[in-house]
Amino acid sequence: MTTGVVIDIAREALWLIIKCSAPLLLVSLIVGLTISIFQTVTSIQEQTLTFVPKIISIFITLILCGGWIMDNIVSFMQQLFENFSTYVR
Repeated sequence: MTTGVVIDIAREALWLIIKCSAPLLLVSLIVGLTISIFQTVTSIQEQTLTFVPKIISIFITLILCGGWIMDNIVSFMQQLFENFSTYVR
């Protein structure tokens, strides 16, 4: 196994992490920004107000995108396991 192969696997793994975490992070960002704007407009300065809506929105996003995320991870792992014999050489 050469260093180029290791770098390629690491690059693919990092891209998979970014791709799979993007929906959750974007939803969290949008909900947090929306609640922050609402707090600014209404002059409510409660710090814990953002937690419950963010958690609920992340759970809903996980329910909607969980299958897609799992498919991506499983296909990546299958690709690694299928090529394991070439990596060991």
